[in-house]
Amino acid sequence: MSTVADKLAKKSSHKTTAKQVRLRLVYVDFWSAVKLSFLAAIAQAVVTIVSFFLVFMLVQTTGLIDKVDEFFQTLTDGASITTWFGLPQVMAFAAVVAILNLVVITVLGAVIAGIYNLAVKVTGGLLVGFTSN
Repeated sequence: MSTVADKLAKKSSHKTTAKQVRLRLVYVDFWSAVKLSFLAAIAQAVVTIVSFFLVFMLVQTTGLIDKVDEFFQTLTDGASITTWFGLPQVMAFAAVVAILNLVVITVLGAVIAGIYNLAVKVTGGLLVGFTSN
């Protein structure tokens, strides 16, 4: 008697040859590149904001800000650095940096797609190999 497991074992014992295909990438869609670079920029913006927050909390927890504030007060006539360097100011700066990076990365993705599409006319494209394994 033949069971389903026996039939599957017989099928898996046959060696199949992997078919290899070589394709040439001759065009990158502009809007696809913009969307993909925008998503990458959003991920990078989230990482930027979280890292600014974590670094600020680490520096504040270790007391480094208080030590720098004491040193700054000895140099000046009692001016405190903590009035300019608090969590809201750090997070606002992180948001500005993240927004600027978002714009730059998105535009850079579009520019790179355009440059690649122009370079394909000269070089003929990128040869990529695939296998059906």
